[in-house]
Amino acid sequence: MTVRTRFAPSPTGLLHIGGARTALFNYLFTRHHGGQFLLRIEDTDRARNSEQAVQVILDGLDWLGLTPDEPPVFQSTRFARHAEVAHQMLASGHAYRCYATAAELTDMREKAKAEGRSPMYDGRWRDRDPADAPPGAPFAIRLRAPREGETVVEDLIQGQVRVANAELDDMIILRSDGLPTYLHAVVVDDYDMGITHVIRGDDHLTNTFRQIQVYQAMGWAIPSFAHVPLIHGPDGAKLSKRHGAQSVTDFRDLGYLPEAVCNYLLRLGWGHGDTEILDRAEAIRLFDLDGVGRAPSRMDYAKLGHLNGVYLRAADDDRLTADVVARLTAQGLPAEAAAPRIRTLMPGLKERAKTLVELADSAAFLTRSLPLTMEPKAAALLTPDARIMLREIANDLGATDFSGPALDAALRAFAERSGKKLGQVAQPLRAALTGSTISPGIDATLAALGREEALARLLAAAA
Repeated sequence: MTVRTRFAPSPTGLLHIGGARTALFNYLFTRHHGGQFLLRIEDTDRARNSEQAVQVILDGLDWLGLTPDEPPVFQSTRFARHAEVAHQMLASGHAYRCYATAAELTDMREKAKAEGRSPMYDGRWRDRDPADAPPGAPFAIRLRAPREGETVVEDLIQGQVRVANAELDDMIILRSDGLPTYLHAVVVDDYDMGITHVIRGDDHLTNTFRQIQVYQAMGWAIPSFAHVPLIHGPDGAKLSKRHGAQSVTDFRDLGYLPEAVCNYLLRLGWGHGDTEILDRAEAIRLFDLDGVGRAPSRMDYAKLGHLNGVYLRAADDDRLTADVVARLTAQGLPAEAAAPRIRTLMPGLKERAKTLVELADSAAFLTRSLPLTMEPKAAALLTPDARIMLREIANDLGATDFSGPALDAALRAFAERSGKKLGQVAQPLRAALTGSTISPGIDATLAALGREEALARLLAAAA
């Protein structure tokens, strides 16, 4: 058997980080077992779906490197097939026509609530002759669900879960307007796509009992189910905007690397000993569903930031430079012209950053023209004595070849000659060069700016 999984989002908004983790688990499980990972866009909610949201999903999966093995299936193109199966069930006696009106269904629910019962459909058309309905009356098609016994889910994460069939009513599979219900369409699509394993959030677990009954009614093989616990906020409540970023787009815009996000999501609810850093190849080698826990996970933004810093320091400098240039250009800064400087200083810049946003902010001084805008702490360092010192340092540095070793030697010689510690020399120098109090090593910063720009900044600050 070839393992086939699917990720099936609805295009009604952004790609939530919980959905991204579900896609990741499907992808890794499939790759681990040498199978195929598919994508289905469940675009049946005509009022809320949008092409833009579809593109957001596709872009998000592409950014995460979760490429499906076949073109995406759009559920809205399959309504005729959903209806065909519903009518097959009707013909076999596993479904029936229900002529109950909207008013009757409302009264039915209100009466059940008043009597303290679950507002379930009472089966009034289950065994009734359709000839009793008014001529031409609209009807829905309902599943003739079993009333005795239990429906059992052998879940690969949650274990065995049971429900008494008496607690499940005859759900609608085809509405009176001819459109399928979600629970019916999903089963037909999964069957036609050859899905062997349904891996999804545990908020779908209760749906599974009804879906299994559709499989049984059609005599179809039931796939394996695995319901992944949801992601909560740091406080244990449902993840929301008040906790911070919650969509793939948010994390991308905030400067997280996709490989760091994937690594973090992998370890959020799945474990393999104490291993924390796992690249894609290692994740595929190790991942299986027996490592997924049953309890909800809590989002830890600080841990994600730390992990992103680890990946940032290991990332290719050309790649980081291109991203930083794009971010600074979007801010209106002349970053393209400063790209060589940014690339030269990147090894030092990335040592201090945890996100690409921080990295871009720390590199911004390389794009700025004189006069520099000074941060308050930097301006405070430029005392009258410091300005005199900057003129003297500029003279010394101008006599060097402006290589890193030569600049370092010149600064150390100046500090020794003037009776100062190197830090006392470097901090005003850093303020003059960057407008801030933080930068990579001062010799590397000077070298990246180059002789002309560096000396111009020193003399401008001295003036």
